[in-house]
Amino acid sequence: MSWGTELWDQFDNLEKHTQWGIDILEKYIKFVKERTEIELSYAKQLRNLSKKYQPKKNSKEEEEYRYTACKAFLSTLNEMNDYAGQHEVISENMTSQITVELTRYVQDLKQERKSHFHEGRKAQQHIETCWKQLESSKRRFERDCKEADRAQQYFEKMDADINVTKADVEKARQQAQTRHQMAEDSKADYSLILQKFNQEQREYYYTHIPTIFHKIQEMEERRIVRVGESMKTYAEVDRQVIPIIGKCLDEIVKAAKSIDQKNDSQLVIEAYKSGFEPPGDIEFEDYTQPMKRTVSDNSLSNSRGEGKPELKFGGKSKGKLWPFIKKNKLMSLLTSPRQPPPPPPASASPSAVPNGPQSPKQQKEPLSHRFNEFMTSKPKIHCFRSLKRGGAAPEDFSNLPPEQRRKKLQQKVDELNKDIQKEMDQRDAITKMKDVYLKNPQMGDPASLDHKLTEVSQNIEKLRLEAQKFEAWLAEVEGRLPARSDQARRQSGMYDTQSPATVNNCAQDRESPDGSYTEEQSQESEVKVLATDFDDEFDDEEPLPAIGTCKALYTFEGQNEGTISVVEGETLYVIEEDKGDGWTRIRRSEDEEGYVPTSYVEVYLDKNAKGGGAAARTVTL
Repeated sequence: MSWGTELWDQFDNLEKHTQWGIDILEKYIKFVKERTEIELSYAKQLRNLSKKYQPKKNSKEEEEYRYTACKAFLSTLNEMNDYAGQHEVISENMTSQITVELTRYVQDLKQERKSHFHEGRKAQQHIETCWKQLESSKRRFERDCKEADRAQQYFEKMDADINVTKADVEKARQQAQTRHQMAEDSKADYSLILQKFNQEQREYYYTHIPTIFHKIQEMEERRIVRVGESMKTYAEVDRQVIPIIGKCLDEIVKAAKSIDQKNDSQLVIEAYKSGFEPPGDIEFEDYTQPMKRTVSDNSLSNSRGEGKPELKFGGKSKGKLWPFIKKNKLMSLLTSPRQPPPPPPASASPSAVPNGPQSPKQQKEPLSHRFNEFMTSKPKIHCFRSLKRGGAAPEDFSNLPPEQRRKKLQQKVDELNKDIQKEMDQRDAITKMKDVYLKNPQMGDPASLDHKLTEVSQNIEKLRLEAQKFEAWLAEVEGRLPARSDQARRQSGMYDTQSPATVNNCAQDRESPDGSYTEEQSQESEVKVLATDFDDEFDDEEPLPAIGTCKALYTFEGQNEGTISVVEGETLYVIEEDKGDGWTRIRRSEDEEGYVPTSYVEVYLDKNAKGGGAAARTVTL
């Protein structure tokens, strides 16, 4: 089966067929090239998709990835990123192993094909030239034979005519002989050229053309083989990445199996645990006892009859006020200080500060606005102290519940310890470098490192002081958590008079006068708020008992809501000591009480009274 013998007369068709084969190869190259572009586009889209759902750094979303389900999702995103990388590998391998190689091969194939068909056309032109020579010699031989025949007939005619001279006859005879000789020469040339043409023709059809067609056949078969090899490579490129893609999918399955619902539930507990004890049983409230009123049923104005607008509330209370709270207590709750306490004056003499230090002024809100806002809020009367006094989050995280505060402080301590370790490592490195400079002065000046060493030492000292401060707060918090303290267990009975929602809100919303949350108040403020704020809704309880006395060291003009003015040297009663927020609650008379900066007074606590006060602050109905 050879093209040279079977297709000896199909030169033009072979030329078209080989060109079609090259077109097919170029079409396949174009197909692979578009496949590589699709793979790159797909890989890019997968990477963008993975990046889109990656958690943002230093955000709340990043903290959520502590949970095993979120970790599994993050692992899936990372594996999809690797999955996209395998598609990029497919594109690169197809480009280098198929597209580039086949493009180069097509160029060489076109050159080889051009060379073979050029050789074939050259052979065709040669045989055509030989054929033309043969035809020319044949026509010349034919012409010479005809002329020789005519010359012979003319000679015979002249020789038979008696009227023709002998010279004319001789001339005709010589002419005939010449024509015969020319015919013989033409015959010999024709015979020679014919033999030569036949030889050339045999070589053309049995040697040159078969050889050329055989080369073209080999070229075409190589092209077909190359296409098959490229298709195998096309499949192998995909097959090579299948194990890696399978590993990516296996990792995704492994990540899915690593999801631990119990662990996630424990993380939720650690994230939101407040550290408070649950409330106890609610005691029976006996409504058969007569209820004592301290204010009129129609007004919240004080007993002195000041001409202030009355706050009336409609509804089914039959004209009675709600809640039944004394005016001075309501004012104290709704108008507590909203700013940090002012620093004490530089001098204890009133003359040094003529007008006395003043707390920062702030625009006061009308009492009616505050009370209406309080009444329309969703939690009806969970706790009056839930009205925040403003202010930024404190450094000691006292605005957080105990358990969350402990976690934040522990995290801060760990960060500071890491920073201290880094600074110590840097100090050790500088010290070693200094020793090297001392031993080899040519390498550097040891004195040039003293400044840096001093700076690092100062940084270490600052970080240690900072760490000690947070460790002290952490120890204080750990000593007050219910799990670590018996005091909370002893006080668990204080919650008996309120529902769980009320107690929890009071405990969590209790804040210091400057807006910060204090840990001690988180355990005791529920009782104080219940005793001072909520009991009056049903009973006219006696004011909070004094737990000691205090002497004013400086004059303080209480211009902010919830504060009280004092004069230097004045003696007053302490009804609530400083809980870490810088304010102390005092009373001048039954109707005059409020907060003053702790640094402005000297407190003399009565231990017996304090214990009795603590007992009195518990609610028993």
